[in-house]
Amino acid sequence: MRFIKFTLPMILAFLFGMLGIAIQYVPHPTVSDAKEALSLWIRLIAGIAFLLGMISLVRMHVLRVKNREQGWGYSLFFFLGFGLMTGATVYNAGQGFWNSPHPGSIYYPLYVHAYEPAAATMFSLLGFFIASAAVRTFRARSFGASLLLGSAILVMLGRAPLGEMISPYFPRIAHWIMAVPNAAAKRGLLLGISLGVMATSLRIIFGLERSYLGGQS
Repeated sequence: MRFIKFTLPMILAFLFGMLGIAIQYVPHPTVSDAKEALSLWIRLIAGIAFLLGMISLVRMHVLRVKNREQGWGYSLFFFLGFGLMTGATVYNAGQGFWNSPHPGSIYYPLYVHAYEPAAATMFSLLGFFIASAAVRTFRARSFGASLLLGSAILVMLGRAPLGEMISPYFPRIAHWIMAVPNAAAKRGLLLGISLGVMATSLRIIFGLERSYLGGQS
């Protein structure tokens, strides 16, 4: 049992990790075929993971309705929307009347007149939350915070039509901030993230990181 739960997953992680590294550096037709096969398996596993996530989401809402938790009424709307969109997409292999892109179908008004306005509203509210968080964050308590606050104000003025109306230099300043200091910080951040991903991947491949085994060693 220990071999199946711990040893076998570590062996598979090592083999597929080394295969993923070899795919990037070995220019051989066999390796290219293995890369295509591996990409298909990745899509399959991603589909299974999506299915498991969907089952978990449905189960969560079922338990919420069953236990009459706070806000359980919204779960009913989840089941309504989930059922309608699933039926409109799956019906007749996705090629039937429900999934037609024409305005006379059922799928079209559900997507255009229900999903898109709801998504636009959600992202609009998210924009206000980001703005309020920025106001709380950009407090000039130190030199670094003051510099960040000044840069943010200059970028917002340079990207908004009001800044260009005030002075034509604001768009140029905003472009320089985004192209030079921001790009340098972004590249350094991406470099650090890449090195962290590489280190974590090597730890998993060589069995030093075993958190995917449920915290067991």
